[in-house]
Amino acid sequence: MRAAVCQDLSEDLSGLQMASVPAPDPRPGEVRIKVEAASVNYPDLLLCQGKYQLKLEPPFVPGLDFAGTVEALGDGVTEWSVGDAVAGGVRHGAFAEYVVSPAATLQSKPDEMSFEMASAFQAAYLTAYVALARRGNLQSGETLLVHGASGGVGLAAVDVGRLLGATVIAASGSQEKRVKLEAYGADHVIDPAPGFRHRVKALTGGRGADVIFDPVGGDIFDESARCIAFGGRLLVIGFTSGRIATISSNIPLIKGFSVVGVRAGEYGRQYPQKGVEILGTIWGWAREGKTRPVIDSVLPLEKARDALLTLQQRGVFGKIVLKQ
Repeated sequence: MRAAVCQDLSEDLSGLQMASVPAPDPRPGEVRIKVEAASVNYPDLLLCQGKYQLKLEPPFVPGLDFAGTVEALGDGVTEWSVGDAVAGGVRHGAFAEYVVSPAATLQSKPDEMSFEMASAFQAAYLTAYVALARRGNLQSGETLLVHGASGGVGLAAVDVGRLLGATVIAASGSQEKRVKLEAYGADHVIDPAPGFRHRVKALTGGRGADVIFDPVGGDIFDESARCIAFGGRLLVIGFTSGRIATISSNIPLIKGFSVVGVRAGEYGRQYPQKGVEILGTIWGWAREGKTRPVIDSVLPLEKARDALLTLQQRGVFGKIVLKQ
């Protein structure tokens, strides 16, 4: 089968190349899916650079999210049939013609969603929901500040915040993307340039944001600690700025807020039943037409490296999808 294979770890992703590799065989309890579409996520980039929590020795195939049709069943699989349209996520392997997934974690592709849209859904909305509903305990009527709001995960956080009844402040450093965020329906849109804390305080009557969703880190984290409400939750999602921030423990003590780490995939692995419940919730929203995933562009699988570099350069509004 054709696949985008990481042959070597490299900062510039020069080690990611198209290659012909054997199609994976499903083991007991697994399903092989013919991939119709796979979306690009930031962990895919980090994995190919050797910077992700999960360390893989090359060669390997990256790719978390996919949608496609069931092509083969492993022993003991009774809940799926060959030809079923499905979507799901794996830790790696989706940037290929075929991917193997545990049968239990697959979801039926909603009829209303294209393969491209279904592939762009799970990782982003899973991260947003675990962060906001489970780790951040976001309540209806609270104020949510979303950094990196124009990316796939950021937009999902804006959307999930809306569904949970929060007032959403979306932050983006691009004027063009801020205009798009206004059209997307964020309650307020701000520039996260230094001094953004004053705008957040003004929008919240001086109180600050109850929950802050931060996939950026660095200076953004530092200033977020200065515009969070008493009793607030500052959610650490990632470090796209390149700098892992630190904080003196007296600051959350005096200001009465919590710094909360979020690893959505690990949350499901540690609490399998909760993971199943969360997938049911977010895919239920999708089937009801409540969610609004956004596709920035659709590229052929051969352009996987270009897609990841575009993501690294923050040139995306929503998700990039790789199409077979």
